[in-house]
Amino acid sequence: MNPRSMMRSLTAAAAVSLTLCGAAHAAGTPKTIESGRLTYGVAATFAPFEFTKDGALTGFDIDLISAIARQMKLTPDAQSMQFSGLIPALQGGRTDLINSAMYMTPARATQVDFVPYLKIGDRIVVQAANPAKITGRDQSLCGKTIAVTLGGIEETYARADVQRCAAAKLAAPTVMTLPTAQDAALSLRQGRADALYNSTPGTVKLMAEVPGVYAAVGPEFEQTTTIGMAVNKGNAAMAAALKEALAKVVADGTYAQLIGKWQLPASVSIFK
Repeated sequence: MNPRSMMRSLTAAAAVSLTLCGAAHAAGTPKTIESGRLTYGVAATFAPFEFTKDGALTGFDIDLISAIARQMKLTPDAQSMQFSGLIPALQGGRTDLINSAMYMTPARATQVDFVPYLKIGDRIVVQAANPAKITGRDQSLCGKTIAVTLGGIEETYARADVQRCAAAKLAAPTVMTLPTAQDAALSLRQGRADALYNSTPGTVKLMAEVPGVYAAVGPEFEQTTTIGMAVNKGNAAMAAALKEALAKVVADGTYAQLIGKWQLPASVSIFK
């Protein structure tokens, strides 16, 4: 029995050209670190994609990888860890892939290869009373404290806003990095942060879980951000097998059913 561990990764693109149905008609079963198992790294802190409920791992990504693993005739094996550890775990041979709603960015694309499966946007979240009077991703954020998940794409957006405010000769926002999305939301709720950057689906879930505590301000931004499963750079066999299995999950209707089950907006689908 091989020892188990954790971690995950992601990659980039503005335009994603994915040909799932033609990609891997003979992908077969790729070599995995543990025979018969599809070991994946996940940071289970990003509802509704991956989180824990009553001690069990759940979410859209968890359901999707289970369906994909069935098509591959493998047993899914989750290795939970912090988001920042996902890529190192993958590169260290402790996981077969990263399955953790990883946003595809150019920097990550230099480290891993992606199999995209969704696109989402982000929102600015504030306390319901909005004491800092933030109006969106605009100059009202300058000089404020922004909570983000360490290593997540939202940290990249916040760092860009630091530069934007500085270029406008305004006070730069303070970027507060937290280990998990839940920690970031708690820091906002407790008043230690003025705003939170969160995915649009995650924002919907957050406000539904604790009504009257948070509010989203301003329009959705970065609506074309693509997320994907990540495999080691150059691992064409695993990427092809995932694409083939994903194509079958899309074709049999499971993908659409999961979007409905987790109440994601229809716009998240990259398969039209």
